[in-house]
Amino acid sequence: MATVLEQSNTNTLELIPQAFEAQKDYFTTRGPSSFSERIQTLKKLESWIVNHKEQIREALFSDFKKPHLETDITEILPVLQEVKHVKKSLRKWMRPSRVPTPITMLGSKAEVIYEPKGVTLIIAPWNYPFQLLVGPLISALAAGNTAVLKPSEMTPATARLISNMAREVFDPQEVVVFEGAVEVSEALLALPFDHIFFTGSPAVGKIVMRAAAEHLTSVTLELGGKSPVVLDETTLVKDAAEKLMWGKYLNNGQTCIAPDYALVPEKMVEPLVTAMQDSLKKHLDPEGEGIKNTGNYARIVNDRHYQRLTGALQEAVAAGAKVVVGGETDDQENYLSPTVVVDAPEDISLLNDEIFGPILPIRTYKEIDDAIDYINKKPKPLALYYFGKENQRKRRLLSRTSSGGVVSNDVILHFAHAELPFGGVNNSGIGKAHGKWGFMAFSNEKGTLHQNRNFSMAKMTYPPYSNRLRKMMDTMMKYL
Repeated sequence: MATVLEQSNTNTLELIPQAFEAQKDYFTTRGPSSFSERIQTLKKLESWIVNHKEQIREALFSDFKKPHLETDITEILPVLQEVKHVKKSLRKWMRPSRVPTPITMLGSKAEVIYEPKGVTLIIAPWNYPFQLLVGPLISALAAGNTAVLKPSEMTPATARLISNMAREVFDPQEVVVFEGAVEVSEALLALPFDHIFFTGSPAVGKIVMRAAAEHLTSVTLELGGKSPVVLDETTLVKDAAEKLMWGKYLNNGQTCIAPDYALVPEKMVEPLVTAMQDSLKKHLDPEGEGIKNTGNYARIVNDRHYQRLTGALQEAVAAGAKVVVGGETDDQENYLSPTVVVDAPEDISLLNDEIFGPILPIRTYKEIDDAIDYINKKPKPLALYYFGKENQRKRRLLSRTSSGGVVSNDVILHFAHAELPFGGVNNSGIGKAHGKWGFMAFSNEKGTLHQNRNFSMAKMTYPPYSNRLRKMMDTMMKYL
């Protein structure tokens, strides 16, 4: 079977079930891996990443002109931080957790054992094609699973790099990669994996969940949505503008937790826009040669997404929206500059669909409850951002809205916090990732009870039922 698995990266659909069965047999025969085995596996992966940083940078640049330093910041550094955090904490996470014994279980002991789920499937998106595949892989390996990886076909250079990584680092019975488009994903989703970790859009997430339901496979769905930003009168405008623009031009806005729209008091719009223009010049055009000519700004991943974004912008302008920042395009390069629009009517795609690009609509509000009501009329977002002082409005906003995560006075940074769970809620995702939360996503929490052989409280409840037992039960229900 090893020969078949070595060929599995050729994308032959017929090999997918064979690869799955080989991993299943390997996992069943091997049994749960030890702490030292998992650490060794993670060290091999870490070493490969460190030794192939330049190839990772080149792959991302080839796929959508992602600047090398931005690749370091958003692709390589996060996975190295993740693997170091996991190595440091894994022994503690793997240790069974003792739980208290209630009086009704007198004589027994209980614990929670964290066992690997088994053969797992990780489907990655194109926007952070290295990080969003390798990050979940680290969690899967830390929990002791095998993994089948499906990188995005929209970033072929990175997909091929990941295939090379898998061949060089892992036995294919542990980790194997299948490149390809929709037909490969469909073939994979037809199999009874023990867990599926999918990152992508809510629309495709529903397809994954339906496929998983056929086998009652557990899922982690890292999705997206329209992540709002709320500014109030206490906002430091210059600071907020700089951070919002960074959140929009990072990865050319192709980030699931990028600020999707901003809710701003009306009197703050003009100074905010001015500060945004100043921020873009400072960071992306300090020499005055134009943002397009800088080496610090990526491109839209392909023509289809470029046409989607420029079409949405044209629709907004035709409906009366005003472009107050940016708006420059170049069809030859899939270039769209960081763009801010105001006065957009509610019925356009920019205000109803996840933008996933460098366009930020600004809407005005009068009272904080107006902003809350607007947010709550939309599906629950992956992230919510607030700029202002610690005050009653902030507390009201956070208590009356629901989102996967919240950041106050910044954007995106919660993703990089090793001790925070990352994930959505309802439409923006199911389950959490990163650190211990990723380990738990790929683990089965097995409740285990150890009964004393000589004494069991349960025997006191065996038939025949008597008045003595009735009195005992009445007492227990009253006082326990």
